[in-house]
Amino acid sequence: MYTIFGFYKFKKIKYLKKYQLLFQREISKNNVRGTIILSSEGINGTIAGKKDNISKIIKVLKRQLRLKDFDSKNMSQSHFQPFHKGKIKIKNEVVPLGLKINSKNKKLNRYISGKSWNKLISNKETLVVDARKPFEYDVGTFKNSINPNIQNFRDFPKYLEKIDKAKPVAMFCTGGIRCEKASIFLKRKGFKNVFQLKGGILNYLNKIEKRESLWKGECFVFDNRISLKHKLKQGTYSVCSGCRKPFSPKDKKSYKYEEGVSCPRCYDTLSKSQKNRFRMRQNQISLAKKAGRKHKFQKEF
Repeated sequence: MYTIFGFYKFKKIKYLKKYQLLFQREISKNNVRGTIILSSEGINGTIAGKKDNISKIIKVLKRQLRLKDFDSKNMSQSHFQPFHKGKIKIKNEVVPLGLKINSKNKKLNRYISGKSWNKLISNKETLVVDARKPFEYDVGTFKNSINPNIQNFRDFPKYLEKIDKAKPVAMFCTGGIRCEKASIFLKRKGFKNVFQLKGGILNYLNKIEKRESLWKGECFVFDNRISLKHKLKQGTYSVCSGCRKPFSPKDKKSYKYEEGVSCPRCYDTLSKSQKNRFRMRQNQISLAKKAGRKHKFQKEF
């Protein structure tokens, strides 16, 4: 069994290259995979490994960066390793929005969780905003939520500028980090009633009972588990080899679905040569399976 740990912390960090090399060495030594993003404004990551090894990495991160705790964290389990590699990346921002967070402006953010969140988003006056990408929204979202339908988070401010300042705004995303920045952007624009789901969707699904939940569907995650359900149990979605987007068991019944080639989302957009190329790749995967080997493009676990 593998432990998956997601986290972020906004904190001024210097000597990024030094920490990159140090953390890369530690995750390699402990056979931990996933991605950690380092920036001068903080750290953000999701990593997976054996429970004891994840605990070791958490201790290293806290000790080296002098952290008492993370701003947000979540833990789940998987019977397989959901990441192919372990990577430490340096970026200008932990989440690209064109503004940086510091301890002063972060304190202005207002967090809500559990039943208080349910009450807020059940209010007809509240504008419930799903800050994720459209394909994530399609897999699952909260009741009454709207999605800005943007492909790049950097474009999110253009959508936010159109929102009615008089309305209460409730924002959410997978782990909470995207909303941290979006909330600050709205405050700068004069919004008074901006709330964000504390710990994001993952903490909501993990802590709230299904019978009380206002979540509909599953939650897409950026690893090979693809999607999660309540209590962060493995979901039912797969990823299309043609467009790299998630598809449901229902989509598999469509004539537009072909294993390793296409799904209803991309069937009409793929060229004939692309489909033929993907069929050749899938044939290689099938042959490798029969021979008891794993092909490098195989995505099944």
